[in-house]
Amino acid sequence: MAGPLLLRSLLSASTLKSFSSHLAPLPRFSRCFSSGPASAAAAATTYPSAYLDPGRLRNVAVIAHVDHGKTTLMDRLLRQCGADIPHERAMDSISLERERGITIASKVTSVSWKENELNMVDTPGHADFGGEVERVVGMVEGAVLVVDAGEGPLAQTKFVLAKALKYGLRPLLLLNKVDRPSEERCNEVESLVFDLFANLGATEEQLDFPVLYASAKEGWASSTFTKDPPAGARNMSQLLDAIVRHVPPPKANLDGPFQMLVSMMEKDFYLGRILTGRVSSGIVCVGDKIHGLRSSESGIEKIEEGKVVKLMKKKGTSMVLIDSAGAGDIISMAGLGSPSIGHTVANTEVMAALPTVELDPPTISMTFGVNDSPLAGRDGTHLTGGKIGDRLMAESETNLAINVLPGIADTFEVQGRGELQLGIFIENMRREGFELSVSPPKVMYKVEKGQKLEPIEEVTIEVNDEHVGLVMEALSHRRAEVADMGPVPGNVGRTRLSLTCPSRGLVGYRSVFSSDTRGTGFMHRAFQSYEKHRGPLGNVRKGVLVSMGYGTITAYALMSLEARGTLFVTPGMETYDGMIVGEHSRDTDLDVNPVRSKELSNMRAAGKDENVKLSPPKLMTLEEAIGYVASDELIEVTPKAIRLRKRYLDVNKRKAMSKKAKN
Repeated sequence: MAGPLLLRSLLSASTLKSFSSHLAPLPRFSRCFSSGPASAAAAATTYPSAYLDPGRLRNVAVIAHVDHGKTTLMDRLLRQCGADIPHERAMDSISLERERGITIASKVTSVSWKENELNMVDTPGHADFGGEVERVVGMVEGAVLVVDAGEGPLAQTKFVLAKALKYGLRPLLLLNKVDRPSEERCNEVESLVFDLFANLGATEEQLDFPVLYASAKEGWASSTFTKDPPAGARNMSQLLDAIVRHVPPPKANLDGPFQMLVSMMEKDFYLGRILTGRVSSGIVCVGDKIHGLRSSESGIEKIEEGKVVKLMKKKGTSMVLIDSAGAGDIISMAGLGSPSIGHTVANTEVMAALPTVELDPPTISMTFGVNDSPLAGRDGTHLTGGKIGDRLMAESETNLAINVLPGIADTFEVQGRGELQLGIFIENMRREGFELSVSPPKVMYKVEKGQKLEPIEEVTIEVNDEHVGLVMEALSHRRAEVADMGPVPGNVGRTRLSLTCPSRGLVGYRSVFSSDTRGTGFMHRAFQSYEKHRGPLGNVRKGVLVSMGYGTITAYALMSLEARGTLFVTPGMETYDGMIVGEHSRDTDLDVNPVRSKELSNMRAAGKDENVKLSPPKLMTLEEAIGYVASDELIEVTPKAIRLRKRYLDVNKRKAMSKKAKN
């Protein structure tokens, strides 16, 4: 025993003295590891190392229209800074994002570049996910506006740029995909973007934006126009240098008490609720006592008190544990179970909440309810109204662009930005094992000064010349008004239309548009404003074929129904009374029997039975079904099937209700 005791005494006497002298310059806050008041007071003057120096931080959002190359650009930036990228579109971590090739949720990551720490935020480009852009713009000091050098600024470019300018950001313009169009087109697009800045009320400072040219696919960016940079310059260093130069560091007060506004939230099985946001002032360390605050009508309200269990920061594609973080940094923390997006997390002595983000109002609503069809309960595991309500409330906490209002008899009104956003949400619920019935989307109107107002959207359409007539005719029935029309620069035989159209007119139009243009057209839309109601829509849909039999659909029955319209079902599927099995060729509904089978007899026929040859049916996706159903119909959603049905399954009740509606 003498050996270890002697060693310990030697260590305590001399070795620890020299060891402690080496500990002094380590990048840590002395406050984070102290307990007494004296050391806490001394820490007020101890500023963080280079890792947490606010002067070396840059918070940047990447904003753009759909498919202009944001996520690919993020991949190249991560790779340039040494991050390990497991696959293309590494920032798209949700399974639905990878399947559909779109970004659904905003995501934060950080990279190190020349002694600077860059916190980058990847944002969605669809108008339906505009709430994701709105809530992260307040976290950053700068933005990279990505614009396709061929297409130019489109509807969503205007939306995301307006949000950035409103928060006082000075965006950098990055013209992406410059390896395709000519230099003249790039100059033209640059002028269009400048005009867009001016129209949105940009200040002189914001109008003086730097322009960079890039091909994110090929992995390079340049400060001068080129289609083929030299071998040594085929990287993203010029863009990263421009971000460090042009984006100001955060204005951070390290001496103040810790405060952070929660901008994102996710749940972890082990850590519970993980809150992500930007530290607005002070320093936070693991073990600190904190509490959650929110503003209410009666004043500031304390939600919960606790302590910081874990501090995390996204580095590249992986999450890294950290001991401390200072003002201006974007971090994630675990330890509180109640605060959600828009709430403030602060030191226990702070009783002031930070201002929350203002979101645009939702434009459409749908009613979610229990699935009460005869085939209910066969596929799903979550069937009751209580479970559906809990899931909807949980979603409204993490996604501020969705509002949930309880209705009567286990129904819930869900308000959102568009059918794509609500369609993605319903798809997620399907995959989690929920069964539910969903009503068609309804537009949310406003009444001001006794006048009915409705949401109007700005629509940009690009089609082949031969399809212009079809598209114009279809949109005229939907109360659209043409604002501008002309040829597409650099594309012979293509026409670009700019229109304004009511949101209710665009519900369900995307699938019609794809059919009319044979898949060659582009359509982009974004919310513009509330305007005077434009009157009833024209005839935008035919009647439907409604089943009046229960059982398995037969090929024999479908063969005789093909002449009546377009079928939505195949032989072998289950059906029930009131289920929609196809679209009628006329404007009225038709009751049909799709389960009828051939009667057998003991008489031998002279000829063979005719071979049953059926045309392929039109199988509806969830988004198509949401856009297709009429006001007296519902969508039955289960993990294995999507069925359309009438709200009232009994034919006699349907007739009685239709007469009542007319009266």
